[in-house]
Amino acid sequence: MNSAPGEITDLDPTDLPRLESLLRAQGLPADDCADQLEHFVGLYAGACLVAAGGLEPAGDCGLLRSLVVAPDWRGRGLGQRLTRHLLARARARDYRAVYLLTETAEAYFLRHDFAPVERAGVPAAIAATRQFASLCPDSAVCMRYRPDNS
Repeated sequence: MNSAPGEITDLDPTDLPRLESLLRAQGLPADDCADQLEHFVGLYAGACLVAAGGLEPAGDCGLLRSLVVAPDWRGRGLGQRLTRHLLARARARDYRAVYLLTETAEAYFLRHDFAPVERAGVPAAIAATRQFASLCPDSAVCMRYRPDNS
């Protein structure tokens, strides 16, 4: 196995093929990654991208999206590191709220102070993202995090 992952880094165009491959291998949408790459961060172990996630801006909110950890690297706190990092970015940017859609990780995000919300009630800027508008299925659970816990 590769060395332990280092620091969380911003992804750049050279990382795009690895990001898309990691997402697709886990059944997550990757169709808009090229357009949103500047909002993604990742963790590398050697030359292998083992975890990634994005915080897409949408008006005065953010969309936490595509949080993924390669199966061989799960259970080591990498997802938690990425989640904390991205939520700290949301607070630094004074986002009113952070939204996400998930089909498989509702329990995980509940532990990180996200709460289920009605998909129909999200702000227009969030609803207009490709993740909400077309990439994620209607069956995905919509969740919200409020940095000020209100």
